[in-house]
Amino acid sequence: MSLVKKSTVTKLMQIMSSILLVMWVASSCTPKLTFLTSTVVPAARGTVKVKMDDNKNHSIDIALTNLAEPERLNPPKKLYMVWMETDQGIVKNLGQIITDSGTFSKTLKADFKAVTTFTPVKVFITAEDDVNTETPGWVVVLTTAKF
Repeated sequence: MSLVKKSTVTKLMQIMSSILLVMWVASSCTPKLTFLTSTVVPAARGTVKVKMDDNKNHSIDIALTNLAEPERLNPPKKLYMVWMETDQGIVKNLGQIITDSGTFSKTLKADFKAVTTFTPVKVFITAEDDVNTETPGWVVVLTTAKF
């Protein structure tokens, strides 16, 4: 093989290695899912990050914007609850969305964090009247597609 061909092949192999490295790094990053557009609160936006830790638990981080106070819904509700559907088809309550002040701030932003031993395949938020509810109500405010 000539010297020119060897250097071209070497460069091509370096480029291919770089591309594969970038693809591997991108695939190993924590996926960031976007909630689907809400029919209940159309201006609401949010993202969900799910990450597995060293103990095989799943950390769920949610960031929300423009989510109206639950009292402003029609019919009015008292709070928002976060739920997840597991890979076994079970729906689990992850908890109530609470901001620093206990209610939504003027900027209508909220964050939520939870850790679970179950593998989530879908995350959704409902508007509820009781913090002790054991099943999600019918007012689904935000939901992800299955992942």
